[in-house]
Amino acid sequence: MDALTLLAQDHKAVDRLFKRFEATDEDDSKLRRELVDRMIAELSRHAAIEEALFYPAVREAVPDEEDQVLESLEEHHIVKWTLDELRNLAPDAERFEAKVTVLMENVRHHVQEEESEVFPKLRKALGPVRLRQLGDRLTRAKKLAPTLPHPRSPDSPPANLVTLPIAAAVDRGRDFIKKVSPRKASKKVRETIAGLAAQRKKATSTGKERRPPR
Repeated sequence: MDALTLLAQDHKAVDRLFKRFEATDEDDSKLRRELVDRMIAELSRHAAIEEALFYPAVREAVPDEEDQVLESLEEHHIVKWTLDELRNLAPDAERFEAKVTVLMENVRHHVQEEESEVFPKLRKALGPVRLRQLGDRLTRAKKLAPTLPHPRSPDSPPANLVTLPIAAAVDRGRDFIKKVSPRKASKKVRETIAGLAAQRKKATSTGKERRPPR
């Protein structure tokens, strides 16, 4: 599968979650929570692989899209902060629905610009073979990508290539504990996750120090 097809499929999958949320009402608290949790996972993975592989490819192959890439990174940053806030916001909270609505508006705007402006130029610049190669790399990266947003982490290479796998390991550990409950999770597992979190914090700090100016 080529890179643009893969990313477009991600966009459609997220929009289906948006439409399901829009069809709910205030009494569907459990369903709303489930849908938003799925949005968080899908968008976190998608943002991570775009930042690690897709945007660097665009910047290299289509230099005149540099400003658009920088704008896209800022849009990701805003989306990740919103996702982070939604993680711990109760579905019956006063601003839950409003926050999800703003999230959906921002993501849909981002997708529209990306698919109409960036995708055609990259398709022309790379051609089918290189797009398939990039798609293979994105597919592999997605399997190891974080399932939670990390708005404080670097969002461009080389710094994010250091923090991304650590963040993903932390997220999967947290997902495991959430499934089996903290009581059932062994002390060793919790200690391992705490250690990985400390490594990510250190790597994030180092990455920010080394991050080149834009």
